[in-house]
Amino acid sequence: MRVMEKLIKGNYISLVSASLWGAAFVSFACTANEGISEREDWKQFFNKFDAKGTIVVVDERHKLNKTQVFNGLRAGVRYSPASTFKIPHSLFALDAGIVRDEFQLFKWDGIKRGFAPHNQDQNLRSAMRNSAVWVFDIFAKEIGEVKAGKYLRKIQYGNMDPVTQKGSYWIDGNLSISAYEQVTFLEALYKNSLPFRLEHQLLVKDIMIVEAGKNWILRAKTGWEGNYGWWVGWVEWPSGPVFFALNIDTPNRVKDLYKREAIVREILRSIEALPQLKAK
Repeated sequence: MRVMEKLIKGNYISLVSASLWGAAFVSFACTANEGISEREDWKQFFNKFDAKGTIVVVDERHKLNKTQVFNGLRAGVRYSPASTFKIPHSLFALDAGIVRDEFQLFKWDGIKRGFAPHNQDQNLRSAMRNSAVWVFDIFAKEIGEVKAGKYLRKIQYGNMDPVTQKGSYWIDGNLSISAYEQVTFLEALYKNSLPFRLEHQLLVKDIMIVEAGKNWILRAKTGWEGNYGWWVGWVEWPSGPVFFALNIDTPNRVKDLYKREAIVREILRSIEALPQLKAK
């Protein structure tokens, strides 16, 4: 049975009605006609780092639109997006006029947090790079729950639920999204087809840059809820993009965080979606 059929029959993901750029999962429904490849061999990369999790990779180089997944059932399970939500959240803040541009300064509130780069003034670029939650808490407060819900429904993001009893709704609240849905959202952002101004989508993609080479660009964002972590994004090549969304359990908490990028990078190198490491 194909991965898509398992997901639908297992009720791991609810299909949502199409709107604007289409229902979440539409791209995968189309891809399912060609088949989603279960990459059991990718287990070696998770085993190497003693990690349990999943990864979805959609390779659109040469217009192949090839979907590959390790642990397809988990890829359909929704988890809170944690700081990967800073990608759409930045779009919300720009659209709402809370952020004018990448240079607007948000003054540090003086509260010392566990990660030193958080303890300073931030702009949108540094807040994304440093994953400064307190800046995005400002955005959430100014946008409000009702408007946040409207934005989430507008882009059909995960379960579209911004309710929280305490803490940030994308970490401690009800909001959740699957690895498959993460990639669907990223594809729409890559194509500038989200219902936001073009300049805002271009800016968010710019502040997502992690690394670049002569003919490729890696754009990505980490996320960590405490019990599990994400790394989502894509690599741009002249022949097309390669999208990815990984989540893994983090039983050792901070000690496990490096594994997110390490696993993804090894998998992407194995399919030549990232350059091989140079021998020392």
